[in-house]
Amino acid sequence: MKPAKKPNLKRTGHRAIWSYLFLPVFIFSFSSIFSQNKPQKDTANFIYYPDKIMVRANVSTQSDNYFLNNKKGTNLDLETNNSYKLFLNIDYKFIGFSYGFYPKFFGGNKDENLKGKSSFSDYNFRFFLGRWLQTVQFSKTKGYYVSNMSDFSPGWVEGKDPYLQFPDFKTIQYGMSTSYLFNPKFSLKSITSLTEWQKKSAGSFIPSLIYTYNTIKSKTDDLDGKQKEFDVRLAAGYYYNFIIGKRFYIAPNLSPSLGVKFLKDKSTDSGVTTIEKHTYLTRNLEGGIKVGYNSDRILCGASLNFSNSSYNEDKSTIISNDKVYGLLYFGYRFDAPGFIRKPVEKIDEKIKM
Repeated sequence: MKPAKKPNLKRTGHRAIWSYLFLPVFIFSFSSIFSQNKPQKDTANFIYYPDKIMVRANVSTQSDNYFLNNKKGTNLDLETNNSYKLFLNIDYKFIGFSYGFYPKFFGGNKDENLKGKSSFSDYNFRFFLGRWLQTVQFSKTKGYYVSNMSDFSPGWVEGKDPYLQFPDFKTIQYGMSTSYLFNPKFSLKSITSLTEWQKKSAGSFIPSLIYTYNTIKSKTDDLDGKQKEFDVRLAAGYYYNFIIGKRFYIAPNLSPSLGVKFLKDKSTDSGVTTIEKHTYLTRNLEGGIKVGYNSDRILCGASLNFSNSSYNEDKSTIISNDKVYGLLYFGYRFDAPGFIRKPVEKIDEKIKM
């Protein structure tokens, strides 16, 4: 059988997916946000764990893909070769951090001889500032393959013939988000950082301003492309936490959003360089449901999540990024050691002043 012919990404409208992003930094007035804060004590609505560090591991089935829906031609589906992502989290008081990667010891990447290798790393910082939540994220993903090979080569045999691979297809993302919690009787920490526990069922409208800067690079035999994207979007999220008994919860959430994408595409095809600039209206929908168990020391749970983002590149081409994945987590709370507790408490005291 003849080797599969590479689809021409330039002709299909799927240029390198490129990214670089200038991040505006949101400035908060700490004095106004924290002026009403007092030392946390358990209330009728919440249980606090002010002196505990929460550590947990999240195992996710999340994969990354880019889908080109070409109404006049063949669709193109690019995916990474991974089965799982592992995120290690640590949260204390108002500060949280997580690191994500492909866990090879779980057999994360399969059939590398057919699909190639993929790599992933993710760093996420989060800061709970009163009713505000600020996040800062950096992630990098490299190595994609064409999952719908049969659409391009009818004689291609799954499990035997190699997929068309793009080992140099790389995405880099810098992201920030700023969110505000409207209902003071709802604890977002109880379902995210898990540094609190909510006693009574409650929900809240949580709008978010999300801004990302992406660089997407792609290189093939005849095409070298780099795309830079700056995205700003406003999300209208709603979260609810159903408390069952004293230890269990079910927490659904849904967050539609609209935004604007500013895109610059520089590509060299057969020695000819072209530069294009475009502005697009983007559509996003994220949501999921989480169930879990909480005790003073041990926590565990699972969630099912989905996200869809898309925009019309032209009248016949839709670029979309879809994710549906499950997640399992296990966490443990322990007393914060002095070398961590003391500096964080000093920062907390200064902010409250």
